[in-house]
Amino acid sequence: MARRGWTIDDAPRLDGRRAVVTGASGGLGFETALGLARRGAAVVLAARNPGKAEAARRRIAAAVPQAELRFAPLDLADLSSVTGFAEVLVADGAAVDILVNNAGVMAYPTRRTTRDGHEEQFGTNYLGHFALTARLMPALLRAGRGARVVSLASLAHVQGRIALDDLQGERHYDPWTAYRQSKLAMLIFARALQARADAAGWPIRSVAAHPGWAVTDIITNGPAEGRGGVKPALMNLAFRLLGQSAADGALPILYAATAPDAAAGGYYGPTGRGERTGPVGPSRVMPQARDDATARALWEASERSTGARFETETRA
Repeated sequence: MARRGWTIDDAPRLDGRRAVVTGASGGLGFETALGLARRGAAVVLAARNPGKAEAARRRIAAAVPQAELRFAPLDLADLSSVTGFAEVLVADGAAVDILVNNAGVMAYPTRRTTRDGHEEQFGTNYLGHFALTARLMPALLRAGRGARVVSLASLAHVQGRIALDDLQGERHYDPWTAYRQSKLAMLIFARALQARADAAGWPIRSVAAHPGWAVTDIITNGPAEGRGGVKPALMNLAFRLLGQSAADGALPILYAATAPDAAAGGYYGPTGRGERTGPVGPSRVMPQARDDATARALWEASERSTGARFETETRA
């Protein structure tokens, strides 16, 4: 269990380890990459926008002059990009010690699809990360001390459900229903990955985390879409009044990625009122995230949708 007031300074040193952070060009991803770099990890900044990623790299380098940083293009809404990204990292022969599945989009007002035809929130937030983790398994299994896979869920999972008969929102699309499903799927995935790792003897610790109400630019990447409106404005105001900074929101992610006490299959977030803000600690997992039958069905559907399978042996 996390002790009160945990910060990245309490994390062990990560010298000689490599971390991959998706969505590292801003918000929670940037703060996570910065924290890992401060502890000595070599960080791969995985992001869609080269300009934003280079700006993020320069900011981290200015704060941590000795940091080993690298940008690698990754579009989670394009499975060929996911495959290409993973192939490069696997081919270089080094381990991936920490994978942070962070990048995401929120509540597009109208249904949009990825390059592969998946509903964009489900495809980007969840399916892209499912495929990425599977494709990186050879590099994750190289981590001699055991790799960490951190998957970003959300308080939104509390109201989420997995619509196995309409995962892509083709029959009915609602922005928030789709977002909640994608984040519930991430929590289910984190727990299912740990169960499979335990059964297969993979040296992997899969942990989920959520940032509470962290003030980031994800609202402008989804419900607002640059169009304004009352609901996005009210949401933005509520987050600013009742939420916390991106740096504080990243602490549960960093705890899950680094803390020796972070439990395999655990879930961490703020422990203040409503889990919106506060010190890092265990978070509640709703019953719909514990359903084994749903987890199996979701995993099988994810394999069919992405063509990705999880490796069961280490590659030299």
